[in-house]
Amino acid sequence: MTGKKKTKIRYVEVNVKSGNFVSKLLGERKSHDFSDIKLLRSLLSNEKARILHVLRTKSPRSIYALSKILGRDFKSVREDITVLERFGFIEFHAEKTGRRESLKPVLVVDRLQVMIDI
Repeated sequence: MTGKKKTKIRYVEVNVKSGNFVSKLLGERKSHDFSDIKLLRSLLSNEKARILHVLRTKSPRSIYALSKILGRDFKSVREDITVLERFGFIEFHAEKTGRRESLKPVLVVDRLQVMIDI
């Protein structure tokens, strides 16, 4: 019998009870405060969702390979990847090919759960 796969979850909590929107991204030893709902929206953009999907299904070897799969320029993908890393959705693993070292983006969460307190 095989063991159950441990699911890594990130929680986004949005509290609208206070005078302004206050959000927290909670996860494994990580907590981030948002001063504006715009940051939450930028975190949950369609392009970042596409990146997460490609990382899960195609497992590209580098950011450059990821940008080619997505059909986007490297700089834009790198900026989106940096945000996803900052909030704990991905990690970079160094891989050496010959003399060159590349950073492989690796998806480290399985689920994102958004809770809104009204």
